Amino acid sequence: MKFPGSVLVSLALFLSETTAALCLSAAYRAAGDPMWHWLTLVCALLPCVLVQLSLVFIHRDVTRDRPLVLLLHLLQLGPLVRCVEAFYIYYHAGRIEDPYVSITKKWQVPKDGYSEEIEKEVGQAECKLRTHRSAFSRASVIQAFLGSAPQLTLQLYICIMQQEITAARSIFMLLSLLSIVYGALRCNILAIKIKYDDYDVRVKPPAYICIFLWRSFEIATRVTVLVLFSSVLRIWIFPVVMANFFGFYFFPWILFWRSRSPFPENIEKEFSRVGTTIVLCLLTFLYAGINMFCWSAVQVEISDPDLISKSQNWYQMTMYYTLRFMENAFLLLMWYLYKTDIYMYVCTPLLFLRLLLSYCLAIFFMLVFYQFCHPCKKLFSSSITETLLSCFKFLFFMRKTPKSAVLRDEAAVKTPENTGEAPSSSKTIDSQKRNLHQSASSNA
Repeated sequence: MKFPGSVLVSLALFLSETTAALCLSAAYRAAGDPMWHWLTLVCALLPCVLVQLSLVFIHRDVTRDRPLVLLLHLLQLGPLVRCVEAFYIYYHAGRIEDPYVSITKKWQVPKDGYSEEIEKEVGQAECKLRTHRSAFSRASVIQAFLGSAPQLTLQLYICIMQQEITAARSIFMLLSLLSIVYGALRCNILAIKIKYDDYDVRVKPPAYICIFLWRSFEIATRVTVLVLFSSVLRIWIFPVVMANFFGFYFFPWILFWRSRSPFPENIEKEFSRVGTTIVLCLLTFLYAGINMFCWSAVQVEISDPDLISKSQNWYQMTMYYTLRFMENAFLLLMWYLYKTDIYMYVCTPLLFLRLLLSYCLAIFFMLVFYQFCHPCKKLFSSSITETLLSCFKFLFFMRKTPKSAVLRDEAAVKTPENTGEAPSSSKTIDSQKRNLHQSASSNA
């Protein structure tokens, strides 16, 4: 049975960040900054409530008549209780024989073109432990993008406005950044396991390192760009944030309405139509919050029974990173043009180039991960580099190639040589043309 290390890491980040947020909020109150005090407190308590609700929902505590556990969740002690329960199951799993054992079948990731089906016995204890891992993974994602990401943005903005970075604030920002990166990493692992549920997926250490570097550069750059832009154009940051958030929020709903699929009813048996709608709204809310700061890796598809798209859409990823790079460059340009006196002792051109380079490094590590370190790269129908090259070729030929050349290329594609027909078919066409020419000459 696998050691529940992810549960321990999630709990450590949750407790350390919440404690640091409460201490920093009290420091703001003692220093006479009520606005920073209340904003820090709200950004700390709101994700705590959402984490408790997610743990209760995944473990279905409402229908299991567990009043003590529900009370501990109300006291914001749910993650601690769940972690103790997970380690209790882990250390007592082999001592008592499990009477309920199920057999799962998974396929190995193909090696040298060969794949083998593996049968594995899964006991009741391992199923419970797997539920705990899944619950903490989802709780880490919620904590990261609905709590840590706004908190990091707020604290960095305070540092710039006050032109001071204290030790407590720097430690808190480092914890928040680690929490966001870890949540993005868990989101990547969840996406892999959902899309390749039929395979025995094992993520190796190089893959974790690539994901960590990719997400670190991407999230740090995105937060810094938003804070710099908001420090000089405070009013215009609200349209930018609202356009990003509502664009990603309504995107799954627009796809659902266009597909004309029936409303999903199998999310939870006890849920009514109103309850299902609330769950879907919360899911798309989280999806929009993730995409505000980084690529979500999990694409919400409401028409699918699992609510997650299992197809690998390289073009959508390429479009996301292209538009995000252009947006970051535009926001940095506006900051550079309208910068105030607080940046008097900062080399703004160098900072501008460093941030763009950091985002390029994030894209580089993302390409390395999908090209070399992805655990299921042998199952891809096409690699991401091929998709990028095809996109760039398409854009290049659309801009450079004249209309006549495009028509000539289309005609060349339709010839039998390019469509893969046999040489005998081309000979038949030539013979038919020769016969027609001879008959025309004889008639003349």
